[in-house]
Amino acid sequence: MRSHEPGSRNELSGTVHGATIQAGAVHGGIHFAAEANSVRQTPWQLPPTVHVIDRLRELEALEQHRTRAMRQERPALAAVSGLGGVGKTTLALRWLHALRSHFPGGQLYADLGAQSADGGALPEEVLGRFLRALGMSAQQVPATLAERTALYRSLTADRRLVVLLDDAATAAQVRPLLPAGRSVTAVTSRSRLPGLTVDGCYPVHLEPLDAEAAMELLADTLSDDRVSSQPDAARLLVQLCAGLPLAVRVAGARLAARPERRITTMVHALAEERGRLEALAIDGDHDVRATLDLSYRALPPRAARLYRLLGLHPGPEFGSAVAAAVLAQAQEGHATEPLERLHDASLLLDSGEARHRFHDLVRLHAARKATEDEPPQERAQAVRRIADHYLASATRAEEVIDPQHRTMARDYGAGPVVVADVGDDAEAALDWLERELPNLMAVIRQARAAGFPTVGWQLTDALWPLFLRRKFYDDWNAAHREGLAAAEELGDTVAECRMLTSGGVGELGSGNHDRALAMFERAARLFTDRDDRLGHARTLNYRGLALQRLGRSDEAAELFQRAAAELPIHGDHRAGALARLNLADVALTAGRAEEAVRHAHAARTALLEAGDSYNAARATTVLGRAHLAGDRIDQAAEQLSSALVTLRGMAANYEMARAVSGLAEVSERRGLTRAAREQYREALELYSSVGRSHSGEAESARHRLRRLEHGESDA
Repeated sequence: MRSHEPGSRNELSGTVHGATIQAGAVHGGIHFAAEANSVRQTPWQLPPTVHVIDRLRELEALEQHRTRAMRQERPALAAVSGLGGVGKTTLALRWLHALRSHFPGGQLYADLGAQSADGGALPEEVLGRFLRALGMSAQQVPATLAERTALYRSLTADRRLVVLLDDAATAAQVRPLLPAGRSVTAVTSRSRLPGLTVDGCYPVHLEPLDAEAAMELLADTLSDDRVSSQPDAARLLVQLCAGLPLAVRVAGARLAARPERRITTMVHALAEERGRLEALAIDGDHDVRATLDLSYRALPPRAARLYRLLGLHPGPEFGSAVAAAVLAQAQEGHATEPLERLHDASLLLDSGEARHRFHDLVRLHAARKATEDEPPQERAQAVRRIADHYLASATRAEEVIDPQHRTMARDYGAGPVVVADVGDDAEAALDWLERELPNLMAVIRQARAAGFPTVGWQLTDALWPLFLRRKFYDDWNAAHREGLAAAEELGDTVAECRMLTSGGVGELGSGNHDRALAMFERAARLFTDRDDRLGHARTLNYRGLALQRLGRSDEAAELFQRAAAELPIHGDHRAGALARLNLADVALTAGRAEEAVRHAHAARTALLEAGDSYNAARATTVLGRAHLAGDRIDQAAEQLSSALVTLRGMAANYEMARAVSGLAEVSERRGLTRAAREQYREALELYSSVGRSHSGEAESARHRLRRLEHGESDA
């Protein structure tokens, strides 16, 4: 199969219906050293801050706590608790942003989603994001929570950084996310989280603003003289908002949009609304609920409909194209005006780069309004349009990144289907998929229950290029489990085979070799039942790869031999050539150089004929290394140099490492010690960049480099 991931090897014939996949070498139980295996980078993830009113005492207390902790050379941990809408996140952001110059290690941020319907973010998911933000490649992120926690603390032990863990549910959710070293962490929660006391946590509980501070906030929101000219009315208004900053901001935003309106008009309206909705409070925040209801009723019809339908969105934030999708508009720009209305009313927050997010209370309110004001059929259609938007956009990204994989059906609802701008090149499309991954996974998880199981497996299929290249193994495996369940529910054996083979590669990459083999064998049985000989022949390569990982090389070679013979008979010459390439790799590993030369040469010829320049270059690398094993130094140098030219143009770091390491051995045998040292160092850097620092090849290169560093000179 052809690789689209520069950091993997052992590629074999395509996926179920002509698509292409790759699995890299996996070495179970590996623990990565922070600096050896990561590209150190500095994240700056905190959301923008806003003006803070009357929290000076709390800010001073937080800063005194930090100063004491730094003086004692320990991490600083603080938990900010209080009602929804009281300004917990605003206070934490104000404190942490002010520390940027003192903490050059960066800023990490996670919304832990305590108020979300699914119970909030799992610590292992958040740790995966943090580790990648700190420079670990996705394939370097360990599989278990314990390993991720250990690696996270190793990475943060010598860094000065700040972390904001927003909207936490429990101390247990927070504890694995606490960094090591002299870092600062702020946690926000509606609960006081006493369980963090044992971790040295400093608690800050926020009360609502007093009347004077709330009036100051109202004046800041209005940006005119109405508060100073109507102080009694302003005081009544902030009392009705119970001093909650969110409620004051929302009420103020509505007044700001109507500069001619007196504050007393809002007071009368809010007083009536607050009393009527007392029993409908959101977790006791009746003042926020009343304020939101009043602002909602003041929205123009299109903006109000957008508001409530966006409440059905399954993820924490979204792009502008989602707004067009829920309104059944074909073009993203058609939703611009109602989106701006929601921002003007302080019902949406700006996440940057044309992205939007709800405060958790506002999202709950919007969802409730959808239930109250939208018929069930309209809600179901809006949820389907959101799912179709993500399916179509992910499919577009798939086509940009890996057009050969794009072979399976895509089924959409009544439409219109809005496709996001995912970029024009592979890297941009991959970045779009990675940024939207939380939303894409949320859609996959809801698909069966929402009544569109086809979206579950088709969206999983569209995510293949992201999983293959960036190795999000947790999501890879979870998505394919859900996709497989959807295919089984539909009785779609074609989709089932796709989920088994693509999912099996994810399990293989995760080190679950037995599970991967079982999935490949199940797919083989399904192909046999359908009399699909080509599909069955393709599974030979998958099964061989799993057997090779399990140390059963002879059995693997037998399956590769069968695949090389059968696949061309059934019309897939390219997949047959990749089976020959696998055979060459097996032979080279076993020390059978001449056999490796024969298979690699045949594979390269067929791959060039098929137009697969990447895998042809891989075959050329194996050919060069086989010549090296046979002591044909000049031929080895020629083949390895040729392969390297092609691979550099593709940023294929793993295959580049193999070629460079081979050229280093050529230099070493020619007595060019300085050149060999430089080439071994380059190879080790390339292995490290794709998480292969502990592979057998990397260890061999490291051993040779150490030997050369004992004072030998160039010939």
